[in-house]
Amino acid sequence: MTDAKTTANEAAHETESRLREGLDTVRETASKVYHDAGDKASEVLEVSREKTKRVVNNLESNPLGILVGGLAVGALAGALIPRSAREKELLAPVGKRLSETVADATAAAKAAGQSELGELGLTKDNARGQAKGLLEGVVKALTTAGTAGAKAVSQKPAV
Repeated sequence: MTDAKTTANEAAHETESRLREGLDTVRETASKVYHDAGDKASEVLEVSREKTKRVVNNLESNPLGILVGGLAVGALAGALIPRSAREKELLAPVGKRLSETVADATAAAKAAGQSELGELGLTKDNARGQAKGLLEGVVKALTTAGTAGAKAVSQKPAV
C-alpha cells in the first residue's frame, strides 16, 4: 500500500508540476499578447492621428474642393442607385417646389442687381457711352503721341 501511496503522490506532484508549467506558459503567452496588442493599438492610434491631421489640414486649406468632391460623390451615388416608384412619388413635389424656388430667387437676384447697377448709373447705354468715350480718348492719345514722335524725328538734324 505504501508503494501505491508513493506512486500516487509522485503522480500528483508530476501533475501539479505540469499544471504549474502550463499555467506559467499561459501567463507568459497572455502577457506577450497583451503587450503586443497594446503596441499595435498605439501604432494604429498614431497612424489614425496622422491621417486625421492630414484630412483636417486638407479641409482647412481647400474646403471648397472637399465640398465639391463630396457633392460629386453624392451625385454619382444618386445616379447609380435607382429610384423606387415610392421615392419618385414622394420627391416629385419637392423637386418641383425647389425648381420654382430657384427660378424665383434667380429672377429676384437679377432684378435687384439691375436695380443696384441702375442706381449707380451703370446701365447698358451708359456703359456703351463710357466705352466709346474711353476708345476715343485712347485713339486721341495715340494720335498725339504719333504726331509728337514724327515731329521730333523731323526736327532732328540729319547726321
